[in-house]
Amino acid sequence: MKNIILPLFLFLSAYFSVAAQEVVYSDYDKFDVRADDFSVIGKSGDRIYVYRGTREGFFMDAYDENMVKKATVLLDFFPKKIYETHFINYPDRMIVLYQALEGNKVVQYAALLDTKGRLMKNPLKLTDAKTGIFGANKNYFSFAVSDDKSQILVYGIENKGREMQFSGVWIDSDCSVAGRGNASFVADNDIENGEGVLDDSGSFYFPAYTPAGAKNYADQLWILSLSKLGNHFISKEFPAREKYIANSFIKMDNENNRIYLAGFYSEKKNGNYDGVLYGVYDLQNTHDFSTSKLIPFDDRIRDATGERSKKRAFDNYQTKQIIVRKDGGFVLIAEDVTITYRQSNPGFGGYYSFYYMSPMMTQTIKEYYYGDVFSVSYSGEGISDWYAFVRKNQYSQEDGGMFSSYALINTGGVLGFLFNDYNTNHSKIQFATLDAAGKVEMRSLAAGTSADPDWLPRSAKQTGLKELIVPCMRKRQICFAKVVF
Repeated sequence: MKNIILPLFLFLSAYFSVAAQEVVYSDYDKFDVRADDFSVIGKSGDRIYVYRGTREGFFMDAYDENMVKKATVLLDFFPKKIYETHFINYPDRMIVLYQALEGNKVVQYAALLDTKGRLMKNPLKLTDAKTGIFGANKNYFSFAVSDDKSQILVYGIENKGREMQFSGVWIDSDCSVAGRGNASFVADNDIENGEGVLDDSGSFYFPAYTPAGAKNYADQLWILSLSKLGNHFISKEFPAREKYIANSFIKMDNENNRIYLAGFYSEKKNGNYDGVLYGVYDLQNTHDFSTSKLIPFDDRIRDATGERSKKRAFDNYQTKQIIVRKDGGFVLIAEDVTITYRQSNPGFGGYYSFYYMSPMMTQTIKEYYYGDVFSVSYSGEGISDWYAFVRKNQYSQEDGGMFSSYALINTGGVLGFLFNDYNTNHSKIQFATLDAAGKVEMRSLAAGTSADPDWLPRSAKQTGLKELIVPCMRKRQICFAKVVF
């Protein structure tokens, strides 16, 4: 275990004031990034937990506050072939949702663990789905967790042309099945869906839309709602006013009994992004959109992107987060992301590409570009207060983009972005803060030594008001860094 103080910066803010940055590394464990799995679970009891899935088995490692390993728990109730895992941590327990490959099926299980990682009761089989003739090749089940973690929904949505079929299983924080629900929805054209959210009573909400044109912008978008254990969708359409919607995202606000909808829109079916869409869905009274706005980009915002083509300046941005403000407004966060395929191997790619680099004779190379992060703040009336850009440049080949993007830490008054900034031969760790007025401050973390690991900020998890746990790689090894701001 290494304990390193990295001088960062003195940021004068009423919300976030730090004079130094503390980074504590755990010891290394063997790990093959191309075959193994990992995740940060978070805190339970007095321990910090992480998960490792390797050829040798499936483990939870328990660390103290100094990232000294106190125990390794073998998850011996896992079957031999795991398709996907997700952990939900509580102060006094943990729930693991895991999918197993059993014959030609993907089977969804849930298990309850205590703060020592011990199985508290037999795992629950929740549901299953048949795989295709080529085996498992997609996400068969999704999950949603309420903000207070009292409600958990494991669900599957199958879209066949104009018809959408939903099936779900609700479980509680004791890992007991509360019930099941099924529902369907039929649109005028082929339909797709986005990621859903769950309120503290267990009601489920998600966006559904009908793609149109070569860019798959939506010409219609609804929020579909389903009461806990329900069998009938209630649909409310967002008034798009003959515009086309892209990259929509929803965020639950339990405190104000509303859902925020945000994303981008275009005037044309195959056109460029022309602005931001904003909607407020009222959960308390009308159960409909109380606010809907289409806010065009002005020249100042387009110029601030630094792109040569102002018309196409936002076309590659993907909505990543919505941060709800205490005054009823919100901050939309989007990232410039492009994934392309090259039909020849140009040689060495980005700084981290060697982790996944394909053989030199490979004819098709997958390239990942992760650029700037765009944030824009809106009042409760949908009026833009400010906008800001966190500048970064990330390019790699055949690595899944796993070292790209960023980790977000939310202190309640300031947003922090931790990311690798790199090209083909150089990398540095950057930390940018965005305050309540839209001011960005960015500094490089002090350079370590060549023996320090490579960080994976996008897989990090916030575990305290000013604390992140970040996975790190070094050759065929993995460790975890605790970062205190």
